[in-house]
Amino acid sequence: MWDILEVTHEGTNDVKRSRKHALIQECEMFRMQKGETISEVRKKFSHIVNHLMILGNTFEKEKLNIKILKCLDRTWQPKVTTISESRDLTSMTTISLFGKLRESMSWRWTGCLFKKMKISMLETLV
Repeated sequence: MWDILEVTHEGTNDVKRSRKHALIQECEMFRMQKGETISEVRKKFSHIVNHLMILGNTFEKEKLNIKILKCLDRTWQPKVTTISESRDLTSMTTISLFGKLRESMSWRWTGCLFKKMKISMLETLV
């Protein structure tokens, strides 16, 4: 009885293996999309990694962190360099890494907003 429930809920070994290979490929091909926020990247990345862990994969913190930093688009390069050089990626959790990136995003957004306000103030003076 238990075997029937297990196969019904989780699928056969072939289904699990197929799902695992698809998720591995998705993880390998994972990239930040244009216009995507760090929160959206974190959500998608965590979803993939969590499902792979359920299927038996294990990950080192450093490899996950490197994967996250490599998947970001070019606009994040200065922050990626700073984090890579100043932090120990072997001990940093992905949660704290995403926190650092989110922190950077809020500074970038504030700076962008400040520039727009400055431009609009200059335009009103002209």
